[in-house]
This record gives sequence, structure tokens and C-alpha cells, in this order.
Amino acid sequence: MNLYMAFLIISVVFIATPGPNVLAIVSTGFRHGRLRALQTVVGTTLAMSIQLAVAAMGTVWFVHAFSEGYRILKWAGIAYFLLLGVRHIKKSFSSHQAPAQTSALASVFTGFAVSLSNPKTILFFSAFLPQFVESQAHYRYEIVILSVSFLGIAVLIDASYAILSARAGRLLAGNRVAALHERLTGLLYVAAGLWLAISRRTQ
Repeated sequence: MNLYMAFLIISVVFIATPGPNVLAIVSTGFRHGRLRALQTVVGTTLAMSIQLAVAAMGTVWFVHAFSEGYRILKWAGIAYFLLLGVRHIKKSFSSHQAPAQTSALASVFTGFAVSLSNPKTILFFSAFLPQFVESQAHYRYEIVILSVSFLGIAVLIDASYAILSARAGRLLAGNRVAALHERLTGLLYVAAGLWLAISRRTQ
């Protein structure tokens, strides 16, 4: 139980620390509201489920090969977020600011893309999870428990970010500062893209 509690505490700190996932969720909630932000959380959770499965079942060689295979996807994710950011910033200087629309699928894809395109997450999971397995005889069972616990914490924390960012977006919209609204959203998207780019260089 002590080992499990240590795992939970470290997981909370890791998930709550702002990174590309959080920036994607916050920027979506800030601009498009709570529902779209929560749909982005669905995307990040799906991607993390895949990464946890790879880290839990794969050998060291497989994990590294898997992460290397996402180089193209990672740079596509960087380009995607930079494009979104530039569009919002450009729109903030326009005198005709029609409300931006996005679909549920686009919101899920945004979360999925930014989370899955970060190979360092897979490498972190592969080094992190086995440290909290107490019995090799029950390795798979314990890995499943740890993975499900991690995902549960991630959903709760990411959903909190989604709700809070949507609330902040409503406050700004109510104050009729649309240009600032767009600019901050754009900066958040750009920050997510740059974060991924920095992560790529330090791998």
C-alpha cells in the first residue's frame, strides 16, 4: 500500500504539471467551452491508453522502436498546433471576428494528436511503471492496476483543467474582450507546439 500511495502521489504531480496535454485542453476550453474541452480530454486519454499499453507490454527495444516511429507524427502535431495558434492570433487583429466553430471530432483529435505525438511519454511510462511492481509473479495484474489508476487520475485532473479554462473563457467573453480571447488562445496553441518541439530536441 505504501508503494501504491507513492505511485499515486507521483502520478498526480506528473499529470498536474502543465505540459502539451494541459495546454491543448486549456486552449480548447478557453475558446470553445467546456464540452469541447472535455472531448479533448477524451482524446488525450485514448492516446495515453495506447502509450501505457505499449510501455506495459513492450520490451525496451519495442518501446524505443515505437517512440522512434512517431517522429513524423510528432512534427505533424507541432505544425498543427502552430497553425492553430497563428490563425487565432491573426484573427485577433481582424475587425470582423466571427465566432470560431469546431466539431466534437476535431476536439477529440486535438487531444489525441498532441498526446500520442509525444514519444517521451512512452519512454517515461516504460521507466516509471515497473518501479512500482512489487511481485514479478503478478506483474501483468499490478501493471493493469497501476495503468488504470494513472488514467483515472489523468481524467480527473484534465477534466478539472477543462472546466476551469471554459469558465475563464466565459468570463472574458462576457467582458467583450474578443481580441484578447483570440490572442490568448493562439498563444496557448503556439506554446503547445513549441513544447513538443523542445521535447523533440532534448530526446
